Amino acid sequence: MPDTLTVAKGCETLSEWGYVPVVGPHAMNSWHGFAGTADERASDLLWALRDSTIKAILCSRGGDGAVQVLQRIPLQEFHDHPKWVMGFSDATALHSAEVSAGVMSIHSSMCDGISMRGGRDSVNAILQRLLQGELPSYQVPAHPLNQQGVAEGILMGGNLSVFCGLAGSDYDFLNRADEGLILFFEDTGEGMSKVDRMLHQMEIRGVLPKLKGIIVGHFSKYKSPDCDFADMYDMLHEYLQHYDIPVCYDFPVGHHSGLNYPMVEGCRVILNVRPDGTTITFTE
Repeated sequence: MPDTLTVAKGCETLSEWGYVPVVGPHAMNSWHGFAGTADERASDLLWALRDSTIKAILCSRGGDGAVQVLQRIPLQEFHDHPKWVMGFSDATALHSAEVSAGVMSIHSSMCDGISMRGGRDSVNAILQRLLQGELPSYQVPAHPLNQQGVAEGILMGGNLSVFCGLAGSDYDFLNRADEGLILFFEDTGEGMSKVDRMLHQMEIRGVLPKLKGIIVGHFSKYKSPDCDFADMYDMLHEYLQHYDIPVCYDFPVGHHSGLNYPMVEGCRVILNVRPDGTTITFTE
């Protein structure tokens, strides 16, 4: 359920950027903790997609339930009305639908993020420039578990448990694995054992062997099983090291206050993992 003040402050920031924010008809509704029923939320999304005066769709917050609207919106709707959808966490379901339809999408902070930190925040400034047409380029410090190399591919990803939950559906962007993907993923509140299962789900599906590169974002609030792995990254490295592709760990994306770099999903990128750090360049 969205907070009225959060939405209002988010709209203030968007206005400062020179945009005219319009709040969806049901966006402030409440139903079992959601912003309205699934039908109401789907209705708002369809309205925003079909209205030619609306150029981008910003989620108010992540929360749960984004996946509930997908079966109410044919994939063709995303294809026929291409426009930015911005958000992260459970909004990954919307990104997956957009990218599956051949449309680019922006994994980024949402209304709560831009309202809390304001328009002058460095990460929000990247999002602002992106909306103005400037593709980002990132450089981050090296991590001891990084696997060096250079790869070029189509960037896709987001919340690991959300996109794994779409496996095999029409809205699953991993259906495009044959096109040469660079996958980024993050999560919060998921135990190491569950992340291990999701990793192997992608392996069994044949996705992991087809990836050109992997970007591992933040993992927070997770439980460790009785094992000798130092942390989540150590566990992931145990398996990912067997793939001869560049892998970047601890990239600033995900559930980390102030460090959730905007990522253009469906865009071609160059991932360069070097001994002195990692660069990600958006080229399309």
